[in-house]
Amino acid sequence: MDSQTNSKKQGEGHPIEKIQISNISKILLVSSGKGGVGKSTVAAGLAVSLALEGYSVGLLDADIFGPSVPTLFHLTDDVCPEVEEVDGKHMMIPFERCGIKIMSIGFFFDEKQPVIWRGPMVSNALKQLLTQTSWGKLDYLIIDTPPGTGDVMITLLQQFEVWGAVVVTTPQLVALADVQKTISMLQDKNIGTNVLGVVENMSWFSPTKHPDEKYYLFGKGGGQQLSQVFNIPLLTHIPLNEKLGVNCDEGNINDIFSENNIKEAFDTLIFALTNK
Repeated sequence: MDSQTNSKKQGEGHPIEKIQISNISKILLVSSGKGGVGKSTVAAGLAVSLALEGYSVGLLDADIFGPSVPTLFHLTDDVCPEVEEVDGKHMMIPFERCGIKIMSIGFFFDEKQPVIWRGPMVSNALKQLLTQTSWGKLDYLIIDTPPGTGDVMITLLQQFEVWGAVVVTTPQLVALADVQKTISMLQDKNIGTNVLGVVENMSWFSPTKHPDEKYYLFGKGGGQQLSQVFNIPLLTHIPLNEKLGVNCDEGNINDIFSENNIKEAFDTLIFALTNK
């Protein structure tokens, strides 16, 4: 697969070469300020939701130090992508689940071992995953990024044409400081991208048998406050129920949509993003 390089300016007289991957219309980052907010579940749910709406979708798990996508799609049994020659180049063939093309850094190392990589190794691995995967023609490539503002995020923003980003948070106000750093980086005038909005995850708990009940286990108002501080939309509230964690752990991410309130939350998110 060929990629195209565009030149942009960073400050005065400092050009940045940004790669635009052929046949991918929009690259969308799913980011967070810290771990444990359900970012990977949101990224996977977003990809599945887009595919259900008829879009061609890829999902790249770029969370170098904590890849969760293989677990979410039951791809943890020593799987490794095949390599085929495509247009004269050796390309990795992504796995397909739920109508999505999936690639993860987690396919290439033992999930029980720590990843001890310096910045250049991380950046090179990311570029290989993006440019040496045979994605085909995609409407959206969703990238599950590591929490925070580290090497992966910098590489993506500096070197690739990114359509936009969504930021995942939880409701409690104590989590906002880290999230604000991530949003500030995404909005940086030199390397930033369009911050499309905030997704508040784990907004409340609703038992499966009593979906109209809401228990605010993690407080209220975090997503709304971020939206107001940074003048960006609050895209959706995603609730919890007792089946969500089990479905994710068992690799049945598509089963989360059997719960109407969760499906409605993702439908709201998809409507907001596809109308931007």
